[in-house]
Amino acid sequence: QVELVESGGGLVQPGGSLRLSCAASGIMFRFHIMDWYRQAPGKQRELVATRSAGGIADYPDSVKGRFTIFRDNVKNTMYLQMNSLKPEDTAVYYCHVGPPGDYWGQGTQVTVSS
Repeated sequence: QVELVESGGGLVQPGGSLRLSCAASGIMFRFHIMDWYRQAPGKQRELVATRSAGGIADYPDSVKGRFTIFRDNVKNTMYLQMNSLKPEDTAVYYCHVGPPGDYWGQGTQVTVSS
């Protein structure tokens, strides 16, 4: 059984940083595409970071240069480092793994506000 458990969300001031974590059981990240998505109230879920099994990362322009996706193979945990946060980054953030497969974390709230 695959389980993804997220942590690290919270309240941060504009310009601040947060690191989200997504710990996996029942699956090995290094064999899968891994992503981070976010969903703000009243908006569609959007992709904010993706990383291939081979290690190639990509980001939309809205977060490029501020967000970094990476993984720790020993801990089997993926991360999203978020710097220079803006109020428009406020959303529920979800980790996702696959293909192969299609697995989601439970979501963690990130609020950027002064």
